[in-house]
Amino acid sequence: MPLAVDVREEAAVKAAIEQTAARFGGIDIVVNNASAIQLTPVAATDMRRYDLMQQINARGTFMVSKYALPFLAKAANPHILMLSPPLDMKEKWFAPATAYAMAKFGMSLVVLGLAGEQRGRIAVNALWPRTTIATAAIKNLLGGDAIMRASRTPEILAEAAYCIFHKPKSFTGNFLIDDTFLSREGVTDFDQYRVDPSQPLQVDFFVPDESAPPPGVSLKAKV
Repeated sequence: MPLAVDVREEAAVKAAIEQTAARFGGIDIVVNNASAIQLTPVAATDMRRYDLMQQINARGTFMVSKYALPFLAKAANPHILMLSPPLDMKEKWFAPATAYAMAKFGMSLVVLGLAGEQRGRIAVNALWPRTTIATAAIKNLLGGDAIMRASRTPEILAEAAYCIFHKPKSFTGNFLIDDTFLSREGVTDFDQYRVDPSQPLQVDFFVPDESAPPPGVSLKAKV
């Protein structure tokens, strides 16, 4: 059921969630993926763009989750999933793009708080890609076809999300990196997700330095 929704508008979000629950008899899963991005330092960040990132990323995630809670509480195994990074509070993530980092880590702070608030009732987790993912946003913002070839396909995140949603609701408060999590779930072939195996993979923003790829997985180009 497609719905046109501005995630900044409270009435629109509330109505969309209510319509969805009415149409399908409830809500089992919420995925907070919507994000705005602008990779500029403070001096070069227009305040309207700052507001947009905060309103969509952090506030939107908070609001969608808030209005979904009563419906999720009635589900057998409810999950909320944020596409947001581990809470790795390092200067290097903030200095190049403070506004975006604040907005994106704001989504992760919702995970931290809401997982504790809803523990035992609703699972709340974060999922983040180790590498850039071949999407239109990556292509348009980070370097065109070259960055696309150095990326993994969206399927890696889809399969990770699928596995998360099949976990019991006691699986909560986790900040997961896609390949590390899938490796624990039994996936061994990560080359299947490469757009172009001849290219080295580009590591994404916000991946903690101590988070190494799973055993047997290389980000180097395949010869």
